[in-house]
Parts: sequence; C-alpha cells; structure tokens
Amino acid sequence: MVEAHGVRKRFGHVEVLKGIDLEVRNGEVCCLVGPSGSGKSTFLRCINHLERLDGGTLRVDGGLVGFRERDGKLYEMREKEIAAQRSDIGMVFQRFNLFPHMTALQNVMEAPVQVKGVRPSAIRDRAMELLDRVGLADKHASYPAMLSGGQQQRVAIARALAMDPKLMLFDEPTSALDPELVGEVLDVMRGLADGGMTMVVVTHEMGFAREVGDTLVFMDDGAVVESGDPRQVLTDPQHERTRAFLSKVL
Repeated sequence: MVEAHGVRKRFGHVEVLKGIDLEVRNGEVCCLVGPSGSGKSTFLRCINHLERLDGGTLRVDGGLVGFRERDGKLYEMREKEIAAQRSDIGMVFQRFNLFPHMTALQNVMEAPVQVKGVRPSAIRDRAMELLDRVGLADKHASYPAMLSGGQQQRVAIARALAMDPKLMLFDEPTSALDPELVGEVLDVMRGLADGGMTMVVVTHEMGFAREVGDTLVFMDDGAVVESGDPRQVLTDPQHERTRAFLSKVL
C-alpha cells in the first residue's frame, strides 16, 4: 500500500529526512516511533504530499504521490490532481481541526459533500453510521466546544473515514489528550485495525504499538534505525540508539 524509496526532505539547510526506505503492506498497521525531531511527522505528511519531496519516490497503492513520471523525470501534479489523490488517504492530526461552527454530524458530512459532490441527504445516514462506529451517535448534534478532547478526536476519525480512504495516517492522535481520554481513541483505532484498515501511526503509545502494530519502525535524525515485529523490537532491540530511546519511554 505504501512504498517509500530514498525519500528526502529538507527545510532550508536542514535535511529532515535522509533517504527513507519503507514499505507498508495492505491491511498492515505500521507504527512510527522515535524522539521529537526525528522526522516521523514530516514523513507522514509526505505520504499525502502535504510536504513536497526533495528526493526519492513515494507510492500509495502503486501510484506515485504528487508527481507523474514522464521520460524518466518526475513532474509535480496540479493541485486539483493532488487533492483527488488525497481523497483516498485519511489523516488524523494531533489537534482535531474540527469546524467549530458545525455539529459533529456536519463535520463528518462536510468532506464528501464539498470534495466528492455527494448530496447531503445521500451521506447523512453514512455519517451517522460512522459516528455510531466511534461511539458518538448520541452526540451528533453537539458542537466541538461541547465535546471532550477524546470525543473531538473520535469525530475527526469518523470524518476521515467518511471519504472511504484506502489508507489512514495518524499523527500522534493522542498526544493532545488528557491521559484518561487516550484509551477511548486507541479503542477506535484498534477497531479499525481489526477491520483490516491499512494504517501508518506516529505514536508514543508503546502499548498500542505492541498490541496492534504489525511493524514498528524506530526513526532518529531523519533515518530509519531499526524496524521489525513490535514485540521483538520492544523487548530485544538490536541497535544501541533504539535501546537508549526505549529505556527512557518504557
């Protein structure tokens, strides 16, 4: 589902990604862990072309992301074409980014209506099903300010699912939540994994990575240091840098 080969990204003189090679199979949950500033979130944003690559290639479901190839060279797509690609990739951010003037139901309905041109009457039942799936059908008429952080994040997940994505990206989805609200969001993500959704998750929740992840990737200083089965990496890391990091977070 995701193929990254030699992915590079720089901001000014700072090279943030230094040649990332990574593959995520269809139906797999890949957890990215590492210290702040290691490039995890930047790599995630590159997957749906929120950040433009400076080198290498990224493919989702076999197609190049943000570029087309012609005569052996890569040319960036127009924004409308990139937006069409993004509609197949759901993304959930640290901050929930819900529209404050819209109810939970309206937030979930908005993207299919605005991006895909679906009639509101045709998407309403589906949106209610998604709110029910994340345990919030009874909050459909509530505005974001009336919801807890965990509830807002669950609405954000339902909103991403409303586009029927083939891939879901999570950028530290629980880091802005109070500790007692983390579990309710992770439970929704577990349900997605059980349903076969392909997911790339930037997280500090090592328990989630161990229980739900198929692959754990440890990144540091813009590079993949170690990857493998989460249980193996967490209990018997092979690289000294991985051991040092895990000794502080476990």
